[in-house]
Amino acid sequence: MAGSALAFVASLANAGQDLITVKDLNPFTHAVRIPTGADLSSIRFEQAKLVTVPTRVRPVENARYCGELAFRDPGGSLYCPYAAFEGATPAYEITYSYDGPAMASDEFGGKHFTFVAYFRPEDFGAATRKMFQKKAARSDLAAVFHLTTSREPERRVVIDEANSRFCEGNYVDGAWQRKDTQCNEIVKYKTVTSPSEHVTIRIGLSGMEQAVTATAEASGHR
Repeated sequence: MAGSALAFVASLANAGQDLITVKDLNPFTHAVRIPTGADLSSIRFEQAKLVTVPTRVRPVENARYCGELAFRDPGGSLYCPYAAFEGATPAYEITYSYDGPAMASDEFGGKHFTFVAYFRPEDFGAATRKMFQKKAARSDLAAVFHLTTSREPERRVVIDEANSRFCEGNYVDGAWQRKDTQCNEIVKYKTVTSPSEHVTIRIGLSGMEQAVTATAEASGHR
């Protein structure tokens, strides 16, 4: 199934020690997610440039080597298993920027972020591709695209507190100890639907670009 995320076993080598799988990638989804705290009014088109993107990823895991490495280094290794990208294809990388809340992991407290979407060259008409090559004015390039935002609900599993029973206790030397050793906790879960913690942004072609492309294709078939 082209463009799907279906993974399949491609080959087994080295006396069954190397497990090689090939996973098809789909970089042309045209949808990204950003935190709900982002300032949507700050979203701004930055640039469009021609790049190459991989269409497949090939993870390779050597069972014997990884097992030995896990024994020697419980922390693991970046190279076990390792992955290689392949099947590169040309694409236009479209970059947008926006302002949002600083991430807790960012010691500098940066609030300016970017996101990208990838389009196939054939998604655009010849006039638009020429604009990309000549690096036309940002406003002209931004007019090629149309953004829509949505905050779709998500289903998630949470603790059903009404039907669960918890035992009282406290931490002693970092370990949780129950006040009543005979108390048995019963924890039940339920599925709830709640607003997503992210905003989904879909990058599509504007009506202007679609009209230009359709006209050019019609002219080419005459």
